[in-house]
Amino acid sequence: MSAIEKNPVVRGVFDQIAVGIESFSFSIKAREIGHVTSVSTGIAKVSGLPGVGFEELLKFKDGLFGIAYNLDEAEIGVILLGKDSALKAGDEVVRTGRVMDVPVGDGLIGRVIDPLGKPKDEKGPIVYSERLPIERPAHAIMDRSAVAVPLQTGIKVIDAMIPIGRGQRELIVGDRQTGKTAIAIDAILNQHDKNVLCVYCAIGQRASSVAKVIANLEEKGAMDYTVVVVAEGNNSPGIAYIAPYAATSIAEYFMEKGRDVLIVYDDLTHHARAYRELSLLLRRPPGREAFPGDIFYIHSRLLERSTHLSDELKGGSLTALPIIETEAQNISAYIPTNLISITDGQIYLSPKLFELGILPAVDVGRSVSRVGGKAQLAAYRSIAKLKLEYAQFEELETFARFGTRLDDTTRKTIGHGKRIRESLKQQELQPLTASEQIIVLLALKEGLLDTVPVEKIREAEEVLLRNSKDFPEDIIKRIVENEKLSEADTKAILNKAQTLLAPFQEETDPDQIKT
Repeated sequence: MSAIEKNPVVRGVFDQIAVGIESFSFSIKAREIGHVTSVSTGIAKVSGLPGVGFEELLKFKDGLFGIAYNLDEAEIGVILLGKDSALKAGDEVVRTGRVMDVPVGDGLIGRVIDPLGKPKDEKGPIVYSERLPIERPAHAIMDRSAVAVPLQTGIKVIDAMIPIGRGQRELIVGDRQTGKTAIAIDAILNQHDKNVLCVYCAIGQRASSVAKVIANLEEKGAMDYTVVVVAEGNNSPGIAYIAPYAATSIAEYFMEKGRDVLIVYDDLTHHARAYRELSLLLRRPPGREAFPGDIFYIHSRLLERSTHLSDELKGGSLTALPIIETEAQNISAYIPTNLISITDGQIYLSPKLFELGILPAVDVGRSVSRVGGKAQLAAYRSIAKLKLEYAQFEELETFARFGTRLDDTTRKTIGHGKRIRESLKQQELQPLTASEQIIVLLALKEGLLDTVPVEKIREAEEVLLRNSKDFPEDIIKRIVENEKLSEADTKAILNKAQTLLAPFQEETDPDQIKT
C-alpha cells in the first residue's frame, strides 16, 4: 500500500467513489426530434414527431416556441409564437411535453406583459405564483351563480339604461374611431374604489394607441389594480391569436381566489383576422368571408369562461367587455353577429351620433343588456322610464322634421328629450359615481331641467355635480348600499336640486318647436 493510500483522508475519498460507482444506475430516455420542412409567415411545417399532441408546445432554435395545430399524417402545422426570420428548413424541433401556459399571480398587477408572460414595461422580471394553461375549460353550469351585483362603469347612459352586472359579457360594437376603447377605459377607471381587478388585453393595436391607454391608466392611478396584456400590430399572428386566452387565464386566477375581475378584449376583430390568416396558411378549408368553420368556437370558448362563480367556489366573478369593429355600421356581418349571439347584450356606438358631438355615442335604441335591471342599483328604478321617454323623443323628432303641426304635448316631449340627450353627454376619462348620476338623472326625469335652456344644461349639470356632497349623507349612503329610495328621499334630492338649478331656469321654454 502506497503512502498516499495510507492517508485516511484520501482513503475516505476512494471509499466514497467506490460506493458511488456501485450504486450508480442510469436509464435511457427517448427524445423525439423533428425537423422544419418549410416556413411561412407565422407558421412552420414540421416532420419527424410522431408522438406530438394537439396544441403541444414545440421548441425551435433561439428560444422560439410554436403550438402544434395541424396533426397531418405526413407533417405537422405549427403556429409560431414569435419572429420566424431566423428559422429555415432543416432546423431541429423538440417536443416540450406541455401546452402553452402563462404566469399568474399578484406580482402581475401593475405590469405590462406580452401573451408569453414576458415584461414590456422595463420594471424587471415578472414575479408569479404559478403557471396556468392559456386554454382552460369553462366552469360548469352548476358552478355558476346568477348575475345580480352591478358593475358600475361611471357612464350615465350605460349605468342607467344598459346596466352591466358582475359576471356578464357585454359586447361593445361600432365603427372605427367611435369611442369603443374610451368606454372600456372609463369602466376600468371607475373600479378604483370598487375592489375590482382589471385586465386590459390589446390585440393587434398600434403601439402608439396602446401607449396612450397605458399613460391614461397610470395618470389616473388605475395601474395599481390593472394588468395589461399587449399583442402589438407588428407581432406575429400567433401572438395575437393566443393573447385573449392568456389574458383570460390571468383573470381566472384572481376570480378563483374569490375576487371580482373585469377583462377588456380590444379588439376581437383583429383576433378573428389573425386566426383567419393562420388557418389559410395552414390550408384549412375557408368558409364565409374566408373565415374557417370554427371561427364561432374560438370566441365562444373564450367568452364562456366569464361568469359569476357560486359561493362554494368563493363567489368570484369575471366580467367581459369584448370590443368588435364594424364596417359601415354593418352589425349583421359575420363576426359581429357571432359575438352578439354569444354575449349577454351589446352597447352600440353610432358614427352619426359621434359626428354630431353626442359623446359617448351610444345608440340607446340598438343597445341592450339581457341581464337588465337585475344587475342594477335599486336607486336607478326611480328613473326607469327615462329610456322610454328618450325613445319616444327620437321617434317624434324624426316626425317633426317633416314640418308637421305639433301640439303642446308633443312640443313638450321633444323639449324634454333634447335635455335628456344633452344630459347623457359625458367627458372622456371622467366617470361619475352612482350618487352623482342619480342626482342628475332624477332632476332630469322630474322635469327640473325642462325650463333650463339646452345650451346651459351642461353648466347646470356641473353645478349639481360640484355640490353633490351637500346632499343628505344618509341618502347617498343608501344609494351606494343598493337600497331603494323612498318618496321622502326622492323629494329631499329634488328640493336640493331645485335650489341649485334656480339660477338657470326660465319661466318659458325658449327651445320649443314653433308650429
